[in-house]
Amino acid sequence: MIGGFCLSVSAQDNQNALSARLVSEPAITASRPRSVSASESSPAVVARVAPSLEGATTIERRAFERTNDERVKAGLLPLTWDAELCLFARMHSENMARLNFFAHETPDGMRLKERARAQGILHFRVIAENIAYNKGYDDPGAFAVERWMISAGHRANILYVGFQNSAIGSFVAKDGSVYVTQVFINR
Repeated sequence: MIGGFCLSVSAQDNQNALSARLVSEPAITASRPRSVSASESSPAVVARVAPSLEGATTIERRAFERTNDERVKAGLLPLTWDAELCLFARMHSENMARLNFFAHETPDGMRLKERARAQGILHFRVIAENIAYNKGYDDPGAFAVERWMISAGHRANILYVGFQNSAIGSFVAKDGSVYVTQVFINR
C-alpha cells in the first residue's frame, strides 16, 4: 500500500475471540480492497439523515470524543462535528460490511475523493479517512481511537492541524463485527 498503513491486532479472552484491523487513508492512496471474513450484516439500514453529534450512535460519539481528547492533549483545537461527513462515513462502514471488504477503495475501484464527490462533497482542500474493524470490545469507538493513536498514519490524520471538521460513521454487522469510518476535512 502506498501512503497508507495497516495494522492487524487480535487477542483472546476467556469466552470470545477479539479482533481488530485499522487502516489510515491519506489524501492519496493506491490501496486495494481486502476481504474480511464473511458475515451476514444487520438487516437494519443505516440512517440516511445526517445526524448532529447528539444524534450520533454511542460508538460514533465515543470515537469522536476520544479523538478530540487526543487533539486537546496535543495542544490542538477540537474538531467540529460535520453531519454530512457522518452520513458519508456511515455509508462506507455499511458498504464494507455488506460487500465484505475492508479498505478505502471500494470493490468497484472508487477511492476516497471519488466517493466524496459522488456523495456531493465537492469542495475541500484536504480530505482523509481512518477505518477500523473490530469485534468483541465493550467500547469499539474508543478502542478504535486508542489503536489509531499508536499508529503513525492514523495519528497523523487525527493530529493534523489543518483539519477543522470530522465525523465518525459506524455499522454493526449481525455477527457483532463493528466497522468504523472516521473522515476529516478542511474545506
